[in-house]
Amino acid sequence: MPTRAVLTYSDYAALPDDGRRYELHRGELSAIPTPGTRHQRAIIALGSRLYDHVRARGLGEVLVAPTDCILSNVTVVQPDILYVATDRQTITSERGIEGAPTLVVEVLFPSTAHLDRGRKMKLYAEHGVPYYWIVDPESRSIEAYALVGAAYALAARMSNEPAALPPFIDLTIDPASMGA
Repeated sequence: MPTRAVLTYSDYAALPDDGRRYELHRGELSAIPTPGTRHQRAIIALGSRLYDHVRARGLGEVLVAPTDCILSNVTVVQPDILYVATDRQTITSERGIEGAPTLVVEVLFPSTAHLDRGRKMKLYAEHGVPYYWIVDPESRSIEAYALVGAAYALAARMSNEPAALPPFIDLTIDPASMGA
């Protein structure tokens, strides 16, 4: 049985610029499809809301894709939105985020929804990301998960009414503003 090559961050960083985006999941290279306009509107709407909230209160930093989030030498992802709280700022470098951010947000895209709810959710939990949001721009909903032990538990769900989601208990997000 042939053995699969396990790629590392060095291999990932050496990839030629072919106009595509990639992630590294446990040493396996995954191509990321180009997001559509609904996806991008949701990232801009939610990302700018989080950015303004975090910046106004000095809570840390909010970044959007493509930002490398280097969870380990063999796992590099590019979450749609990520938040690094002030107490974790040491993981921010020129290369990207080197460790577990406080919050990772993935906006569902038809061809990647299974990855966001499956493999990537497990990767984020394994690497200790405290909060994970899954945004569905079509239904204008957000599922907010909190890390409990080694797995995520649903902490809150926002769908029809504005709500605050952990870790931002003082930020109300309106589903109507998610730019569908």
